[in-house]
Amino acid sequence: MNAVFQRPDDGDGRSQVSLAELIGLRARVGRARLAPMLSRAARHGQQSSRLYGRGMDYAESRIYQPGDDVRRLDWRLTARSGKLHTKLFQEDREGCLLILLDTHASMRFGTRVRFKSVQAARAAAAAAWYAVRAGERVGVMAFGQADQWVRPQAGPRGALAACGALFDSDRRATDERTEPLSAALERAGRVLHGASRVLLISDGFSGDDASRKRLLDLGRHAQVSVLVVADALELALAAPGRYPLEHAGERRDVVLQSERQRVDFQRALGAGPAHLSELAQSLGLHWASIDTTADAFDAVSRLLGVRRAAR
Repeated sequence: MNAVFQRPDDGDGRSQVSLAELIGLRARVGRARLAPMLSRAARHGQQSSRLYGRGMDYAESRIYQPGDDVRRLDWRLTARSGKLHTKLFQEDREGCLLILLDTHASMRFGTRVRFKSVQAARAAAAAAWYAVRAGERVGVMAFGQADQWVRPQAGPRGALAACGALFDSDRRATDERTEPLSAALERAGRVLHGASRVLLISDGFSGDDASRKRLLDLGRHAQVSVLVVADALELALAAPGRYPLEHAGERRDVVLQSERQRVDFQRALGAGPAHLSELAQSLGLHWASIDTTADAFDAVSRLLGVRRAAR
């Protein structure tokens, strides 16, 4: 019987990320596979082919795996490392998911069930478990208040490393660091390591004018999906009333009575998610929006094209 042991300093799953919860999400993945990726050429309108086709452009080398074509052994790297390595070409590179996680201060907010930061980590963990269950590698790059990088890995080890990075990013976040979305996307382009999919998880408040170009650039090398995480107050008008809000240890009451007050409040509070949603839609990217009460698995499975395997 499998068990998930909770660390003494584990989060509560509401205002802080719980590592035990992220690892426990593995049980919900079940037997699933991801929709097949098209090659980079297909994404640019050329003749399409499966990712596992026989391309001619060298991409990278990896440790030899049973069943690999011995004619594609990388003898130079094998000689240097002492371990068999296989050459991978652009069109037959194994699938790889890179998760970009926003950890800015705006993510540490929530009025229903959990903080946006916790919901984002849950969605990222679900994506990681889906990816490795489908035989893909998974890596994580956190940006914003936490600067975390986990190189893509395959199998349960890869998903566990991703969960650990998500937990550490939540604990290491500091108000002293910020990073515009465009800078994060540019950095992601330098560390793709052959990623065929990129999943951006953010509330959009880090977006800047240069983000559009960076998303387009990233989309030339990988299939980019966007998950917009928002709070209920950012998505819809609040009911009339008094709302206690706390920030940096200070507690204040926001009084919303007139419709004008409520509209202005919602527009200001929801500017980030609205901007990112509009940007993703205008660029024709796969995108979805969830609030802090939603089941993250539904949105993630749609974005990754999860298909339940036949029993």
